[in-house]
Amino acid sequence: MRILLTNDDGIHAPGLDILERIAAPLASELWIVAPAEEQSGAGHSLTLHQPLRIRKHGEKRYSVTGTPTDAVMLALGQLMKDCRPDLILSGVNRGANLGEDVTYSGTVSAAMEGALAGVPAIALSQCSMAPGTSDGVRWEATEQHGEAVLRQLASAPIPPRTLVNVNFPPVPAADVRGVKVCSQGFRDYSRLKIVERTDPRGFRYYWFGTGETIETPGHRTDLEVVADGYVAVTPLHLDLTDRDRLAVLADRFD
Repeated sequence: MRILLTNDDGIHAPGLDILERIAAPLASELWIVAPAEEQSGAGHSLTLHQPLRIRKHGEKRYSVTGTPTDAVMLALGQLMKDCRPDLILSGVNRGANLGEDVTYSGTVSAAMEGALAGVPAIALSQCSMAPGTSDGVRWEATEQHGEAVLRQLASAPIPPRTLVNVNFPPVPAADVRGVKVCSQGFRDYSRLKIVERTDPRGFRYYWFGTGETIETPGHRTDLEVVADGYVAVTPLHLDLTDRDRLAVLADRFD
């Protein structure tokens, strides 16, 4: 299996090294095409108003001066145009990509770009020890359980224009309680935290925080599954159509 690895934390990120280790046993050929610098929060953005550059770091290992989407597009359309990957893995992200994070995440968006191109894709993230931070990340859960999770997902059909989002809980590997397939959760947007501070020159600046998890019966969302110590596996699709509203809106224009 030919596998393309990418991320949003950059070519030198520790999570990419971990991804390479856990993916290697599944691959006959590994390629790495990742952003040259950290692109966390870049979402599904692509670069349109300036040129992109590719740097070779070794055999089948490249960085791109752009976003995660740029990296995947250049991999598929240029570097690997004659040897298309069978699978794209994005990550392992330093910090969670849960709930509405998927709409902002460069990690998930890189996998989305693969899905748009018809390549099966999986995004992987290691949740941090303290909610809402990227500090204190312990990679044990991913390192110990990542390969087994990937084996199961790589052998399962991933329908066109879909992807899988995986989040490892912020616990020691021995404390991982298992794997749960779950839906995307949402945080309480009304509890969004905006912290205002003043810099040494007297100018105000702001930090965004996150709202609290919305509790669901049975703790069935990715936010709650990870909080309960399980690996969260969430299938996502790129068709954003609200099919329940199609007829309602069509009636208004008939």
